[in-house]
Amino acid sequence: MSVTATLPRLPLPKERVQHLELLTQGLDTAGLWWLSGYAAGLAVRVDAASDALPDARAATEPETGARLTIVYGSQTGNARRVAEQLAQRLRDAGSDVRLARADAYPVRELAKERLLYIVISTQGDGDPPDDARGFLDFLAGRRAPKLDALSFAVLGLGDSSYPQFCVVGRKLDARLAELGARRLFAFGDADLDIDTVADPWTQQALVHAREVLKAQVQVQVANVTPLRPRVEPATWSAARPFKAEVVANQRITPAGSSKDVRHLEIDLSGSGLDYEPGDALGVLPRNPEPLVKAVLEALRLDGDAAVTQAEATHPLREWLTSKRELTRLSRPFVAALASSGDADLQSLLQPENGEALRALLAGRQPIDLLQKHPAEWSGETLIAALRPLAPRLYSIASSRAVVDDEIHLTVAHVERETETGMRWGAASHWLATRAEGEAIEVYLERNERFRLPADPDRDIIMVGPGTGIAPFRAFVQQRAAAGARGRNWLLFGNPHFRSDFLYQLEWQAALKDGSLHRMDVAFSRDQSEKIYVQHRLREHGREVFDWLEGGAHLYVCGATTMARDLEAALRDVIVENGARDTEAADAYIATLCEQHRYARDVY
Repeated sequence: MSVTATLPRLPLPKERVQHLELLTQGLDTAGLWWLSGYAAGLAVRVDAASDALPDARAATEPETGARLTIVYGSQTGNARRVAEQLAQRLRDAGSDVRLARADAYPVRELAKERLLYIVISTQGDGDPPDDARGFLDFLAGRRAPKLDALSFAVLGLGDSSYPQFCVVGRKLDARLAELGARRLFAFGDADLDIDTVADPWTQQALVHAREVLKAQVQVQVANVTPLRPRVEPATWSAARPFKAEVVANQRITPAGSSKDVRHLEIDLSGSGLDYEPGDALGVLPRNPEPLVKAVLEALRLDGDAAVTQAEATHPLREWLTSKRELTRLSRPFVAALASSGDADLQSLLQPENGEALRALLAGRQPIDLLQKHPAEWSGETLIAALRPLAPRLYSIASSRAVVDDEIHLTVAHVERETETGMRWGAASHWLATRAEGEAIEVYLERNERFRLPADPDRDIIMVGPGTGIAPFRAFVQQRAAAGARGRNWLLFGNPHFRSDFLYQLEWQAALKDGSLHRMDVAFSRDQSEKIYVQHRLREHGREVFDWLEGGAHLYVCGATTMARDLEAALRDVIVENGARDTEAADAYIATLCEQHRYARDVY
């Protein structure tokens, strides 16, 4: 049977459509395909009007113990990518695999699992990814089951610039063992050069899966013909980026501002990239030429000399420009420099000096140490010590419903003068200095956890200080274009009203035309007492709580420290206005997360 044109009418009553939207909200690709097979199986059973057919759920899902489950917790998409690649390799090898985002995994099934792989990131200095918070809380709590029949392995992703490198994965690995599960092989801790650890970890996972899964259940899956043909997503990625043209690069803070914030408009024509509000754009940056020159001069190295690393050979200048981090200092680099015999650096690496090391990593770049602690380096040892240059993710500040094949970004140019020269952020400087007509390399990073409500009548509260305002510009554009009837409330903060009110005229126009229903601002330095967005949240706590009680969704975008303070303020709001104690307030927040009504995009 084939379907042509459009259906004559919607085959479901309106209230069932709303239920369907709530059911599918937040599901990943694997979940949606499973659901389609389940529904098709039910349809076959109804058409046959017979009890002879097996239950549709049993026909589409094997016994838990006969398959391998992969759970991932991912903030920026790296853990998700590793988990998806592992799942595909296992399927190609004939294994039956269930892939689940941590917040979509049914924890009640954990006791029945026999083989479990987990890929999970650590954000900043020890924070779990948002999509794994409930999963981790369950495992840490008294309801966690004994797991004597489970075999497992954990891969952690993190950033060794932080003292609590991969601590979330380490704790999870230890907790599973504490619950009685058998560790198949050692915990993997991947730094920003993810593949150097993830690849051998994945290879071990493949070998152990073949050993543990002695037999596979052959599953008959219903053959589903979608109403619309499935379109494979564009294959652009960090490894294969799309070259996009910059069509506008406008500074949106005045010359007197201490901040240089840019509004960029980028042409995606021909890319096939179809983004949604909440997604991010990955940008492959280049290090500033003066910084590359300073490194070469400090070490008296020839930029044209060929350097080989991991079977790749390039001129040293090319390695330093486009393939190695020069604006982020890492602990391994400090350790490599200390190995030359520098007593001060060796002391700094001792456990008791953790705070001093943290301050150094946060405030200095490799060039600062190379100039202050001279040592003999070859091109090969330098490239081996530096981390790979990682892509940078920027929250998308536009809706395709308004800008079509363009994509807009809001970028704070990181630039500061030091006693030894200018220092920049790699990606922000790269973007801020691109002229109209120049090309940049980009790819799309989807963020399924940061989506507008499926029900357009739901209210939303958006908290976005600084450049955290970016995704909410996209949200408001999208809701206005779709004619959503839900109210939009924006809380914005920055140091000064006169110089740092990003997109001020747009927000004033949105308030006037009704696409933005309310806006509260916090300009922290315009009075003697510093006022931040979390203060505004507490100040309007009664209304915030009433909106949440009415079904509103709460979104937060910005720095990790701000998001942590904002959540503390939210907890206080719930305690004060909801007649709850702290424990009950935490449970309220957890419920919001489970219902996908509290989402954070933090960095």
